[in-house]
Amino acid sequence: MDNQYLNINKHSWNNRVDAHFKSEFYDVQGFIQGKSSLNEIELRLLGDIKGKSILHLQCHFGQDTISLARLGATTTGVDLSDKAIMQANELAQQTNAAANFICCDIYDLPNHLNQQFDIVFTSYGTIGWLPDLNKWAAVIQQFLKPGGQFVFVEFHPVVWMYDDDFSKVGYNYFNTGPIVENESGTYADRDAAIQQDYIMWNHGLAEVFTALLQNDLTITTFQEFDYSPYNCFKHTIEIAPGKFQIQHLGNNIPMVYALVANKKSI
Repeated sequence: MDNQYLNINKHSWNNRVDAHFKSEFYDVQGFIQGKSSLNEIELRLLGDIKGKSILHLQCHFGQDTISLARLGATTTGVDLSDKAIMQANELAQQTNAAANFICCDIYDLPNHLNQQFDIVFTSYGTIGWLPDLNKWAAVIQQFLKPGGQFVFVEFHPVVWMYDDDFSKVGYNYFNTGPIVENESGTYADRDAAIQQDYIMWNHGLAEVFTALLQNDLTITTFQEFDYSPYNCFKHTIEIAPGKFQIQHLGNNIPMVYALVANKKSI
């Protein structure tokens, strides 16, 4: 696959930006008026971030990056999509946020940024776009200050085993190579008049943990949740405000996991 996936996935994310920006899912107008895009899961892990520096990996068009800045942090968001970064910069200007943005593949970030941060943050639907988690963890380690924290929230790998209808197991839990797919519409607007190819990888929990540990990051917190804070899957039911499960599966499967990993102090 080499780096061919980068061009395919960059095109697919550029394709989504306009539909996402206009969607009810992202509620950009509500966001501009002050609504936070962050969820209870990550807010509890992050704690008080006032005065801290945060690197946000795979930030899309920057809502979480800006929400973190609104809480008093100085933030830098990174994303592969140039269209998303253009919108992120416009949102930062509109909201007067202390947020900066870089457009690049995160593996290439060391060639675009020379700074260390108190926190590296990434969340929800990010690592599936990356073929090599050891390289991912090395980037996280490089950009953390000694004693810094990596805060990570992601959809559970069990979710990605199912087909789109959650009617059967359609994919391997383990990373057995690239998964090439074609999509009509998008999770934020299933009726959007867009179609794109994309390439993803499944990553089991052991692969995630091993990558972090082998890059000298100590996992201090790990949690699993039986709901998603986003209504981005088919056949969902809202069991409580902002908490969604697959209706016919209920609480039988984990839908999200979260962890904190620390870089050793010098």
